[in-house]
Amino acid sequence: MSKTTLALIGAGAVAGAALHAAINSRRERTVSPPATPAPLTPTSTTSSPLPVPGSRPRPLKDLVAPVDPSGLFQYGFPGPVNDLAVRHPLISSFDRRLRNPSWVAEHITAESLQVKKGDRHHSYFAEDPSVPEKFRAKLKDYSHSGYDRGHQVPAADAKWEQQAMDDTFFLTNMCPQVGDGFNRDYWAHLEDFCRRLTTTYPSVRIVTGPLYLPKRDATDGKWRVSYEVIGSPPSVAVPTHFYKVIFAEDGKTGGNVALGAFVLPNAVIANEKPLTEFEVPVEAVERASGLDFASKLPAQRRKKLCAEVSCGILVREWADRQKNLQGPPVRRGLPSPPN
Repeated sequence: MSKTTLALIGAGAVAGAALHAAINSRRERTVSPPATPAPLTPTSTTSSPLPVPGSRPRPLKDLVAPVDPSGLFQYGFPGPVNDLAVRHPLISSFDRRLRNPSWVAEHITAESLQVKKGDRHHSYFAEDPSVPEKFRAKLKDYSHSGYDRGHQVPAADAKWEQQAMDDTFFLTNMCPQVGDGFNRDYWAHLEDFCRRLTTTYPSVRIVTGPLYLPKRDATDGKWRVSYEVIGSPPSVAVPTHFYKVIFAEDGKTGGNVALGAFVLPNAVIANEKPLTEFEVPVEAVERASGLDFASKLPAQRRKKLCAEVSCGILVREWADRQKNLQGPPVRRGLPSPPN
């Protein structure tokens, strides 16, 4: 990653815009001029104290308020509420406004991937009853939308039990994803890369989720966030990008953890693109998503994933993979693409 890209991502005031510009400038380098970066202003090395309301703070016991804002809570707490689902193969946090998960966490090992008791042909996409009905993503929202119900934790990572695989099919583990060229191709290759890490590391933890990144308007040069919304009525946001943050553990108590983060556009990606073109600092994903992934991981335990292993995908076309898994073709429609 270039120093310019790092500088852009490191600028807190334009973190989301910079991340978008950095990703797109690298991705489009061979087909179009790089995106114009947002202007950066010099940052002072010293900071002045933030202004505090009231010149002379007083103990609360000395202040008798004539109003009671908390009285609102007798009618209900407005939120926001992030529905947390704890299931055997995953933990997810659901964003009720966007009808997508904010993040979904999983844990895989070489041993867990070797057990194959689950069969995706016995699993069905389902609305999540743990989310209030008015805030749920619905099956009908995806109907004729042109998007796949894209797993965040892939079903292929939960073959160790049928119930575990079934749990990956709740819509709280789904986001609208471009099908051909992404969900069924490059994104699937990235998921395969994560599984292959278990041949090097005894324990691999992965957090996956959507992003909604700004794009510079070609007319006025301003940065705006724009995304499609599917459903009737329109309810489910279509993310502009997706991230994966990877924690590859050495298996020792208090041992080293190789960190890697990748941000991919929700669009067709040529299989020839190196995975490293989508590598970003973990801190960039944190600023863009508003999430905190590794605040409790000391710097001395952190390693850079792509400095320890070769970060690259193995391209296996989906039809070829199905042929190898299923044997001779039979007279029936293809199953939903593996995730």
